[in-house]
Amino acid sequence: FLRYAASVLRLDLGVSTLTRSPVVDDHRRVLPATLELASVAILIGVAIGLPLGILSAVFRGSPFDGFARMLMLVGYSTPVFWKGLILLLVFYVALGWTAGPGRLDVVYEGVYQPRTGLALVDAVLERDWDLFRDAFAHLVLPAVSLGYGAAAYIGRMTRSFVLEQLRQEYVTAARAKGVGELRVVLVHVLRNCAVQLVTAIALTYGLLLEGAVLTETVFAWPG
Repeated sequence: FLRYAASVLRLDLGVSTLTRSPVVDDHRRVLPATLELASVAILIGVAIGLPLGILSAVFRGSPFDGFARMLMLVGYSTPVFWKGLILLLVFYVALGWTAGPGRLDVVYEGVYQPRTGLALVDAVLERDWDLFRDAFAHLVLPAVSLGYGAAAYIGRMTRSFVLEQLRQEYVTAARAKGVGELRVVLVHVLRNCAVQLVTAIALTYGLLLEGAVLTETVFAWPG
């Protein structure tokens, strides 16, 4: 174990028992695909979860709050592989709106030469918009499948943080001074729970990097 620990400190992770190649080389080859998927998923999660959680807290007890909480509960509790299969069945098989499993079409095998390992970034750098559209079409479903769960968690945490701040005395004082509700929420409340929100988002991103394996398996994503 001590020899292994010393090797890890030298960034020597040994040889994989599956691929029979150095683990560092395997990471260098597949990690960019996971980073790309998780990064787009966290953007989706933040874009949906933050406003959903804020509005749910502001309109607490309303029909919208109940609907938002149901959406977050479904997204948080539904197995990610089941969501992936349903998305493939509906949007790829039935409707044909998106590309299927994999990261790129087979026509790009041997043609696409990665520079950063991030297909979307490489397509922009090369100004190859056909490649960009193909990579984006393959990325949509796995990113949405992974991002929905992230949005549910971020939304629940945001709702909890905002509700906690709305009970504070400074909010009552601001309202008594005639400050508008929109300014109270966007300026005062969000500023005071910003650290908690950033922490929750950062932890969610780490979980996406670790938990993307099931989504990658369903969508044949080479991560």
